[in-house]
Amino acid sequence: MRSMEERIGYRLYMMGFLGLVFTAVLCVFVFHKAFIKQAWHALENQTDLIAAICRDAPQELASLTPDGEIRLTLISPDGEVLYETATSQPMENHLSRPEIQQALRTGIGQDIRDSQTMGFETYYYAVQLEDGNILRAAQDAQSLWAIYDEALPAILLSCLLMMGIAALTAGFLTRSLIQPVLRMTDDLDHIQENVPYRELVPFAEAIHSDRVLRENNEKMRQEFTANVSHELKTPLTSISGYAELIETGLAKPEDMAQFGAKIHSEASRMIRLVNDILELSHLDGVRPEGEAVAMEQVDLLELAKECVERQKVNARHAYIALSYLGESAPVLGSRTLLEELCQNLCDNAIRYNRPGGKVQLMAGCTRDGHAYLTVRDNGIGIPKEAQSSVFERFYRVDKSRSKATGGTGLGLAIVKNIARIHNARIKLESEVNVGTTITVTFELAH
Repeated sequence: MRSMEERIGYRLYMMGFLGLVFTAVLCVFVFHKAFIKQAWHALENQTDLIAAICRDAPQELASLTPDGEIRLTLISPDGEVLYETATSQPMENHLSRPEIQQALRTGIGQDIRDSQTMGFETYYYAVQLEDGNILRAAQDAQSLWAIYDEALPAILLSCLLMMGIAALTAGFLTRSLIQPVLRMTDDLDHIQENVPYRELVPFAEAIHSDRVLRENNEKMRQEFTANVSHELKTPLTSISGYAELIETGLAKPEDMAQFGAKIHSEASRMIRLVNDILELSHLDGVRPEGEAVAMEQVDLLELAKECVERQKVNARHAYIALSYLGESAPVLGSRTLLEELCQNLCDNAIRYNRPGGKVQLMAGCTRDGHAYLTVRDNGIGIPKEAQSSVFERFYRVDKSRSKATGGTGLGLAIVKNIARIHNARIKLESEVNVGTTITVTFELAH
């Protein structure tokens, strides 16, 4: 697997190489077109100059091209070659040559073709003289391309030099691009503050958020482990102590029933705690989209009614008046989880109330169609400073009262997770010695 530096360097190098090739081809094309145009222009000028000389001194024709780069041919109107500077041998009739025919028609003719006599690609330019004869000038392509032969080594050397410069530049640019990215990892705690490029801001923020989340999760895990250990240690110590008294025979016969009841009570408390921990562990793995739970249409009013029926014995033992009211409020959710949410809220309202108190469950829909479930009590209430923490795991406002009533400190944490799974909002209103109202508002049912 190639590194980012190698990939970027390779692409920069290829961009430079392709740009160099394209530029070279374009320059050669433009230069060749300009050179050909210039060659035609020069050939035309020379032919016109020679034609002017021939009118005054035809005998000077042979002396006009001593270097042999331009061949001159004098041709009669019927195509007979009267004079040729390149050879003294008789030549075939030239009447069929395109430039001759064009010159006979328009006075000027030109053509490019392979010369049958010289074996090169040749440029021909013909002009008709005043006496009717045609003067033709020819230049071999060998002369036109000679400049490329001379310039080819310089072109190749320049290309190689440019390729080397492109490779060095690509390497330098790649390192200058990658090094700031690599330096971002030097301080992961402040990575979002050391972002070299705007495009990397979401990436850095995601890393920082993930790091903070992991740290918070680790802290929560450690706190959760410590709390669980503490919560389990207390009833286990009690059970162990009472069991030791019975085992050693120090317990009086009349105390056996009391010790057994204590052991049973502490064991029941442990069972509730373990069940709540298992439930929280299960809920932590459930996504809010509800893919891991079966969703169905649930009426919150029916849920409240069933909850009141289940809790009426507990309410009677605590001398609490329990009731429900409202209207049909259908939501899309898990019936099992919503029943547990309602049971935990109702159980909390009864547990943290006073004899003669009231607990009321209400269900309905808001004006904008959101279903809600409200549990209201006139119990001991929650202090302002504690209201933001009551949904945390193992948090208790009054620890002595919680243990006396058998609370595990996980009920509202379970409520919070169930609400999260259903994308519901929780609102808490409470005043000390006045009461507490908790409202869970659900999203619109689809």
